[in-house]
Amino acid sequence: MRATSVGLGLLLASLTAGRPATAAPPSPPSPAKADGSPSNIDLATALRLAGASNIDVQIAQQRLEAAKAASTNAVGQFLPWLSAGASYRGHGDLIQDVVGNIVVADKHSYALGGTGNLQVDVGDALFRTLAARQAVRAADYDVRGQQQEAVFRAASAYFDLLEAQATVAATTEALEISRAYEAQLHRAVDVGIAFKGDELRVRVQSQRNELARQQALEQQRIVAARLAETLRLDPVVELVGQTSELAPLPAAVPSAPAQELIRQALAARPELSAAQASVGAAEATVKAARYGPLIPSLAGQMFLGGLGGGRNDAPSTFGASRDYFAAFAWRIGPGGLGDFGRVRAARARLSEAQWNVEKAKDSIARQVVEALARAQSQEQQVQAAKEALDAADQALSLTEGRRQFEVGIVLENILAQQDQARARQDYARTLGEFNKAQYGLSRALGVLETATQTPTAPQVEP
Repeated sequence: MRATSVGLGLLLASLTAGRPATAAPPSPPSPAKADGSPSNIDLATALRLAGASNIDVQIAQQRLEAAKAASTNAVGQFLPWLSAGASYRGHGDLIQDVVGNIVVADKHSYALGGTGNLQVDVGDALFRTLAARQAVRAADYDVRGQQQEAVFRAASAYFDLLEAQATVAATTEALEISRAYEAQLHRAVDVGIAFKGDELRVRVQSQRNELARQQALEQQRIVAARLAETLRLDPVVELVGQTSELAPLPAAVPSAPAQELIRQALAARPELSAAQASVGAAEATVKAARYGPLIPSLAGQMFLGGLGGGRNDAPSTFGASRDYFAAFAWRIGPGGLGDFGRVRAARARLSEAQWNVEKAKDSIARQVVEALARAQSQEQQVQAAKEALDAADQALSLTEGRRQFEVGIVLENILAQQDQARARQDYARTLGEFNKAQYGLSRALGVLETATQTPTAPQVEP
């Protein structure tokens, strides 16, 4: 019996020679593409592209440009406008003179020159200018908020890609291990020292690993396309992230109390600043409705040029002509004094803007608490997942070290392989989620750095 055990040990040693107990994680395979090899991209490039090319950022920037143009137009209301041209007027037969008599008059006149015009509702123009400036501030803060959101989405999409690649690598390694074990059992069955049913069990496990690998490859391609969409790259180009970046970010989770972090976020978040600027614009609108009509409107006109004409039966005359006109007035009724509906509408819009500020504060506080809880939890999960992976690797190594093919041992080996594969996937997922949680916390606090430079071309390595 002892001799038989020694012989079996030598046979098993020959079957497993040349393969370590646990294989090193291979690089994630890149699915073949019809248009060439995949393109590598790193986190820094992804963030830079997100800040420069994101559609939401571009839309916000155009809104800012529109707000600036509206502010310029508001200032322009205080300026006169000029007109230049010529006019001709003729009359024949009866006409009423200034006394009231009906007389026969055949006459004509013509004028040539320039006119300066001024028409300003001073109160309305003044407060509208102030409101336009606040609208520019709100639009500028909105651009900053969209830039931070674009960077956060790009970082999340990038770490999703790294998670998917790590899952592909883990399922590929699990497939290699199970196939190698299946080959060992097949040779052992051929020599009569293993049960055929155990070989089939391992074959089933290999097929399951192959299925998991194909699903992981599918998910990797999907998240790569989503990252390309976020960065506005060609989705046909398959992006491959740097697997070395799937590691915990060096920044530590803040240890400050949640109330202190909320206070910092309320002072830094551009969304809240934009809402507060909108309150300023609404306040200016209320003042325009209440106090604007108290300031009179101004009107003026000046004509410089030439005037000619006369009776149709006499020679025409032509010479220099100057006309001046100036007036100021108060408007009473709709759009002026006594327009209480306009005042109520402006106050309602101000109240709405103020409630939007309170809503933004509540949302920011909730986001900070959620992001902090997630970051703290993910930090603990990373440590737990790492310990689970170490234990799974050791368990598989010890199980394989038995070099036996009894029924119980084969099942233990299959379970150990499954545990290792799940542990590797869990560790990769927790690393990616922890990094995403770090970016999410920075986004919630309003301190997420954004790229300001615009690359001339996508910086993607071929």
